[in-house]
Amino acid sequence: MTLTDNTPVRAPRPRRHPAARLACFPHAGASADAFTALAAALPEDVEVLTFQYPGRRERRSEPCAADIADLAGEAARLLAPYTDRPLSLLGHSMGALVAFETTRLLEQRGAVARLFVSAARPPSEDWGERDLDALDDADVVAELRRLGGVPEALLREEDVVAEILRLLRADHRALRRYRCPPDALVAAPVTVLLADADPKNTLEQTGGWARHTTHGFDTELLVGGHFALTGRDPDVARLLADRLLERGSAPMATPADAVREIYLAGIGGGTPALTTDLTALEEQARAVMTPAAVGYVLGDAGTGETGRLNRRAYARRHLVPRMLRGAAQRDLSVSLFGRTLSSPVLLAPIAAQTVAHPEGELATARAAAEAGVPLVLSTGSSHSLEDVAAVAGPRWFQLYWPSDRAVAASLVRRAEQSGYTAIVLTVDAPTFGYRPTDLDSGYLPFLHGHGIANFTSDPVFLAGLPDGGSVLQHWARVFANPALDWDDLPWLRTVTSLPILLKGVLHPADARRALDLEAVDGVIVSNHGGRQLDGTVAALDVLPAVRAAVGNDVPVLVDSGVRTGSDVLKALALGADAVLYGRPYLYGLALDGQAGVAHVLRCLLADLDLAMALAGCRSTADVTPDLLMPEAHPAPYDFG
Repeated sequence: MTLTDNTPVRAPRPRRHPAARLACFPHAGASADAFTALAAALPEDVEVLTFQYPGRRERRSEPCAADIADLAGEAARLLAPYTDRPLSLLGHSMGALVAFETTRLLEQRGAVARLFVSAARPPSEDWGERDLDALDDADVVAELRRLGGVPEALLREEDVVAEILRLLRADHRALRRYRCPPDALVAAPVTVLLADADPKNTLEQTGGWARHTTHGFDTELLVGGHFALTGRDPDVARLLADRLLERGSAPMATPADAVREIYLAGIGGGTPALTTDLTALEEQARAVMTPAAVGYVLGDAGTGETGRLNRRAYARRHLVPRMLRGAAQRDLSVSLFGRTLSSPVLLAPIAAQTVAHPEGELATARAAAEAGVPLVLSTGSSHSLEDVAAVAGPRWFQLYWPSDRAVAASLVRRAEQSGYTAIVLTVDAPTFGYRPTDLDSGYLPFLHGHGIANFTSDPVFLAGLPDGGSVLQHWARVFANPALDWDDLPWLRTVTSLPILLKGVLHPADARRALDLEAVDGVIVSNHGGRQLDGTVAALDVLPAVRAAVGNDVPVLVDSGVRTGSDVLKALALGADAVLYGRPYLYGLALDGQAGVAHVLRCLLADLDLAMALAGCRSTADVTPDLLMPEAHPAPYDFG
């Protein structure tokens, strides 16, 4: 295809043999001409392509796009032929959303080298844009003057202003209509361009772009206001050229950078507010929680032997790192059920989190979203699944199957409608375990109002409440379901189209039977962190047998005893696709709310990133069984 002024994709300065291409998407109300100065400033070996939105200039006869997705669909189709050279995309303000969605579409056909986003908040966040249709012309022009994007001389021309307002209002309708899933990801690295005097965006607001990429994120500060990118600053062109041509560009941010940042802060005497030793958080959290909360959060079943076995299983296995593998950059991402996760870590479902902190699951969800780590929300949440979904990123819903099938169906359908993308059916807790720490204090958080919000907000549950009956008594009748058996599982498949994982599997025969019933899509090897049946085998010890039983194509996750990045590496080497990470993040929640959870996740991912580097693993695909020393005395139990 020849690029001309008559096609939506244009080349202001065509290059015969470019080393790289940069496709640019303008801001609301603008045309492709916004990038003329930038195209002229870039070197000869970079070809700039600009995308002209409908409704302006040579496309004026076309209606303006009503939806960001329409713009992205057209752009992806027209740009597909130009991926014979490394193609990066750049979007300014609203154009960042178009560039992001175009990148997602192009990546279905091939790689995008890099995504640049300028003066733009993350796509899954509310931009807080005002409804321009509700403002008069003078107010909109005043906002244009504040942002500085249009020369004052043009703002005195009535016909020019009328045309700008026509386009601006139309584009803002599409912008306000745009909705992005919080777990939407691109594989391309993302570079955020942020001007130091931008009145609309701050470093804090733009930082959430990190959770929308699996291959690194960084921020470059520009000098100027909201339109610093489209000005004539030669430093901007040099910065882009260095990244596009990989000339001395800074390495992308990685989880391990957290370690460097801590050391740099230490030069000025700064130290982390919480310990970075993820195995020491328990003692710190114990000091800030009430005795009843300590008993519930820290307590194990019976003598606590299973909890100790879980940790010993990890300690018993030793890594054999490989050297000189060129692991300067690590790819921590994994793929589960057709979605790419930025790391092989999900937050395990933990009930009644308000016993640790008043914000409970809301604080946890916000921290998980910031880290790009999926949250598995417990049925026993202290906040409704809808309220948690409103602040969460990628999320799954864990189901304790109630004794009332109608309530079970209602919970699952609510989760599906609220953007949860998998159902985790927990089967190792048909009744509460024998936990002396809870029993000695006579404390069960649910009976004190913690962890029942999904029931008190459920219309089917409330419809079954006897007239004048107690909510807690009705909850107690419905919550536990010890009669659940294998014959019930196929029914759940009729309720939802989401992937279903069976959590609490320890015997390989149980994993195989679940798959034979065609009722589940994956399994989670778990002994409930030692909180259910005392004396149970360690989850890690049976992981290889479960993996062998289900084969390599079925997702297998593991929890129970995971504490460090090296633990995650060991679990992956023994056959897990990912881990569920439990109590340490709750300790962080107890210690410092959302910031505490964020600290724990930051430390865990940094530890994992460094562990992969030190073990010689460039990606999770490199984590194989030969990374572990064979056990001298393997467990003798034969599963037959």
